[in-house]
Amino acid sequence: GPAMEAAPVPDGQHTAVVYGLIGGGRFQEAVSLLNRGLQKSCRSRGCLSLLGYCHYQLQEFAAAAECYEQLVALHPQLLPYRLCHAQALYKAGMFAEALRVVSSLLDAPAFHRRALRLQAAVYYAQGDLPAAQSLVEEELAAAADGGSGAAEDPSERADAEVNLGCLLYRQGRHEEASAKFASAMQVLGYCPELSYNMALCSYAAKQYTAALKYIGDIIKRGIQQHPELNVGMTTEGIDVRSVGNTLLLHRTALVEAFNLKAAIEYQLRNLRAAREALTDMPPRAEEELDPVTLHNQALMNMDSQPTDGFGKLQFLLLQNPCPPETFGNLLLLYCRYQYYDLAADVLAENAHLTYKLLTPYLYNFLDAIITCQTAPEEAFHKLDDSAGTMAEQLRKLTKQIQEARQTWDDEALKKAINEYDETLDKYVPVLMAQAKIYWDMKDYTMVEKIFHKSVEFCKEHEVWKLNVAHVLFMQENKYKEAISFYEPIVKKHYDNILDVSAIVLANLCVSYILTSQNEDAEELMRKIEKAEEQLSYDHPDKNTYHLCIVNLVIGTLYCVKGNYDFGISRIIKSLEPYNKKLSTDTWYYAKRCFLSLLENMSKHMIMLQDSVIQECLQFLKQCEHYGRNIPAVIEHPLEESGMHSGKNTVTYEARLLRALMYKITGWAE
Repeated sequence: GPAMEAAPVPDGQHTAVVYGLIGGGRFQEAVSLLNRGLQKSCRSRGCLSLLGYCHYQLQEFAAAAECYEQLVALHPQLLPYRLCHAQALYKAGMFAEALRVVSSLLDAPAFHRRALRLQAAVYYAQGDLPAAQSLVEEELAAAADGGSGAAEDPSERADAEVNLGCLLYRQGRHEEASAKFASAMQVLGYCPELSYNMALCSYAAKQYTAALKYIGDIIKRGIQQHPELNVGMTTEGIDVRSVGNTLLLHRTALVEAFNLKAAIEYQLRNLRAAREALTDMPPRAEEELDPVTLHNQALMNMDSQPTDGFGKLQFLLLQNPCPPETFGNLLLLYCRYQYYDLAADVLAENAHLTYKLLTPYLYNFLDAIITCQTAPEEAFHKLDDSAGTMAEQLRKLTKQIQEARQTWDDEALKKAINEYDETLDKYVPVLMAQAKIYWDMKDYTMVEKIFHKSVEFCKEHEVWKLNVAHVLFMQENKYKEAISFYEPIVKKHYDNILDVSAIVLANLCVSYILTSQNEDAEELMRKIEKAEEQLSYDHPDKNTYHLCIVNLVIGTLYCVKGNYDFGISRIIKSLEPYNKKLSTDTWYYAKRCFLSLLENMSKHMIMLQDSVIQECLQFLKQCEHYGRNIPAVIEHPLEESGMHSGKNTVTYEARLLRALMYKITGWAE
């Protein structure tokens, strides 16, 4: 929030007031007051010391480092200020300076171990794990020697355990790491930051239930102990002011916990729950957000706010530190939105990040996708090499799974199954990228061949089954086979039918109709209608387009078959009531049929009854009336609008179609 100005303070009471503000956690006001005090006596040790402390509490580490730097210059003999200076530099990400300052403490026996620990933390933050490891071991050896012969403080030992846990985590030894954090917690008592570390270990090992339990504890305690942090208020739609970035907020680990919860829900494809986790966290202004929250906001709201999402990821890429996933995610999203040139530019401009942040698999995958645009054949071979390597790996793992089952080796079985799932998750996107090359050429037989080749690994994979269904449907002579793939997808979600995408339901209905199973089509449509009625009863302000799109696709089918009277009537009925059913997507289906109708009428290939023409004109007038604020096409998020905003509306296009209809039929308005 905005910095608050402290009220004028009578002379002689400054110290008492400052301590009162600090005691009440009002650090921003204390900073204002101390800055005024500094102007009067610019080299006051007490003033600088309190100011450094307040900045540190407010997570303003660069400002804290400046205060401690001045204190070290004023009082070089006071070593605690050096430690504070080094610590603030480390927190501010100024690693080289932190190492320079902390090295002067290594010879002081009282500070030796803490200096080693801070050095280890700096190397760890820089990703130099061997250096961090040797310093942690050196510190443990110093502890074993007993230093000054005094009994060791148990909390010092616990801190060393935490450091070991962090190193084990980075080495991928998640269970051992978690055990270290748990043993530290037994000494130190409950600590949200350690609970978060354990949640992170469970997450990395894909044990989401255990991770969510740790996260639940952090959130529950945070709400009970700090109601002033306003957890969940933003999700409820309550407008609350920012709680700011304080050390208190950091120590509750609430921001980290909600980010991890969002990541888990995102992995489990529960997008709504993922977005909710982000809005549940204590409220802060956008400029106060940490890089991880900013990254997750961009990723999880990409479908609804792509321009904003790209902006955040591009901004993060220029920051230090930046979440390591940012680079790969930005590239993948550029490819998803077909900005291949931008992806190629980012790769070329950040060659140093390519080796550091992209796995060979991801680099090769992106390289092939970008190559697709200019040399599809070369890209296909690149993808084929990757697919071949992974298919070999999957066969090897299948063998390992069978052997582990025969020898009742549970540990080996679990490991092999996890590896198999991970490899399959990499294999499927490569396969889909290969298939897309031929799909774009409309060579559906070749796409089917590619899918057929992978049946031994993918037959249970949801994405594979869905795309097999689509490619069978597109061949126009395999509707029975398409039904056998679409049906299980729909049956799986039969109780929540609106969770199935509208196009899957539409394609299944069309397949039923074209194989003379009209009753099945009608039953499915009744099911959708009931679900939509229930939804509009529960959420009257929410529009849903499933049944509308199913009817539009069926109407389109009749138009394609030349039965325009029936097809167009079906399309018109499907968009009623217009205030609920007219949208960019539904208008897309409707206008295609009208354009096809007008083209055939202009070539005198069909004649329409006057009553149908009358119905069409009436329909287009209604679309004009209701389509004023509905875009006719969704423009790409990163492109300058090439179209006048008034032309990109359903109203404009509906009026254009009506004018064409008058012209072709010779009717006057």
